[in-house]
Amino acid sequence: MKFSVEINVMPLKALLDPQGKAVNQTMKNIGFKTVENVRIGKHIIFELEAENKKKAEAMTEEACKKILINPIMESFEYTVKEVKK
Repeated sequence: MKFSVEINVMPLKALLDPQGKAVNQTMKNIGFKTVENVRIGKHIIFELEAENKKKAEAMTEEACKKILINPIMESFEYTVKEVKK
């Protein structure tokens, strides 16, 4: 079965996000005065083959923990959906 995976990776809330801070300030400077707490992350999309959704989710977890995120600095959440033919 083929699955579509979408992963959102964000800096841990306890850590500073200099990119988010810079964007937050720039937004205020150009007139978006009510914008607050901007955080910048990554969005990763891919497809994979697996026997079932549970195995696809396990493969996604493993990929995140081994290569796609830095657990010291980032958290992640994902969705796995079967690709309909």
